[in-house]
Amino acid sequence: MRKKTARHRVAVAANPGAPIFELAVPCEVFGIDRRDITDDWYDFQICPAVPNVRLAGGFIAAQDASLDDLATADTVIIPACGDVHAAAPKGLVAAILQAHARGARIASICSGAFVLAEAGLLDGRRATTHWMHAEELAKRYPKVKVDASILYIQDGAIWTSAGTSAGLDLCLELVRRDHGSAVATELACRIVMPPHREGGQAQYVRHQGASPGSADQQAGLQQWARENLGHVSVLALARKAGISQRTLVRQFRSTTAMAPQQWLNRERILLAQHLLESTDLTIDSIAARSGFGTATNLRQRFRRDVGISPAAYRRAFFDDHLVPSERALGAAVVA
Repeated sequence: MRKKTARHRVAVAANPGAPIFELAVPCEVFGIDRRDITDDWYDFQICPAVPNVRLAGGFIAAQDASLDDLATADTVIIPACGDVHAAAPKGLVAAILQAHARGARIASICSGAFVLAEAGLLDGRRATTHWMHAEELAKRYPKVKVDASILYIQDGAIWTSAGTSAGLDLCLELVRRDHGSAVATELACRIVMPPHREGGQAQYVRHQGASPGSADQQAGLQQWARENLGHVSVLALARKAGISQRTLVRQFRSTTAMAPQQWLNRERILLAQHLLESTDLTIDSIAARSGFGTATNLRQRFRRDVGISPAAYRRAFFDDHLVPSERALGAAVVA
């Protein structure tokens, strides 16, 4: 007969101004009694970072647990911050460090990574956060190896996740590690989401066009390239600009932080994403229009840069209300 042990205790910090969705994610995953799935489900607590803490939308967190409970938990989860520029409460940082010293598993959702970084727990580690905050995280905490391309990362006992719904991916993975795939899959079905989502944040990032401060000539060259992605090359760009390829490389690096070929590849991916989302063109046709030449080249580059196949991306983002006819596509997307 198996000896009965104490249930794994999960504590979630309630930060001032914390967004409700990010706080609700661990509550949904760990806070509902699911002993009909497995006998040893979690004990769960919400721990206010300060007394009478107010969350986003005017919600007030319950006061039935404290930072002392968080410091002694088996898993500690830090949801998103109300303000990434505000300092984390000192008591919360101290409680997280106590939990870490005891060997607890520490996880953050979205901008909660800033709290872990302030505690020094991300120094020398790979970590992620919402793609909109990744640059700020890397700038403020240069010892952190920020990877904004992934939904969640584990580095030792420290877990970080990207924005909002990526917290669900992380929490499901924690359940999978604790209770196995069958339990995690059943839970995913109950909350109506895939047991495992393909790809990373790259499929959700929306890049800007020409960089701020670009010269008019450079911006015009980039626009010309976007309109001719089906056949444009670095050499063609240099000839269009009337400069050497070496000068072109220097100008592109100064305005886009990329080499011309990298920039072209990114623009081709963006066009391919647009066509997958808004047309019913075949993969071969999309490959030709976006400049990848063949469907094989498109699939390889798309999977490498976006993290999933073109077919999987279309299944996730295709909107048949936006699908124009082949004729209506016109010059806007035809290179």
